Amino acid sequence: MSSPSATATSAAQRRPLRLHDSWWTVGAAALLICLTLASCLWVSSHLRADPALHTAALFIHLASLVLGFGAVLVVDWLGVLWLLGRCTLPETLTTAQRLHTPVWAGLAGLVVSGAMLHPDFGSNLTRIKLLLVLVLALNGLQSKVLTHRMSLHALPTPPPLALLWGAVTAGVSQVCWWGAVVIGFLNSRH
Repeated sequence: MSSPSATATSAAQRRPLRLHDSWWTVGAAALLICLTLASCLWVSSHLRADPALHTAALFIHLASLVLGFGAVLVVDWLGVLWLLGRCTLPETLTTAQRLHTPVWAGLAGLVVSGAMLHPDFGSNLTRIKLLLVLVLALNGLQSKVLTHRMSLHALPTPPPLALLWGAVTAGVSQVCWWGAVVIGFLNSRH
């Protein structure tokens, strides 16, 4: 008969590698994000969408904004409710874990559709927006690690360092999302 620790080790070895298992997996995902964004920039500089494709891309862009940013706002709202004592930390973390998929789907839709909207790479605002999107994606990767680590400890109140990490993560997310939205609005007026 095998020991409980051997059984746990065996189960851990059979489990597929997950994003939040190590900083190496996060680093590999970050590299993949950078390559994906670079590919979209390359496609954008070589693709000229006709009016019908541009209109479809604009619709997808706006729908992706609603999906991704809407999910982020729900997660951050639940964080505020937890701080106010109106919901539990496990409820907040479970919801955050469930909303990672819509956040990433929205962000991916924004990046891919944005490549077909003729961004002006000579504009400083566009460059800032691209930087905000990159920071947003990288922040999203590490937020997955944070959510997983906080859910493992299941304490009523996380350690101060985890709270600071969460506050910085939420702040960076809000600055990047709102900054990209404002720049997108300003660029659409030209």
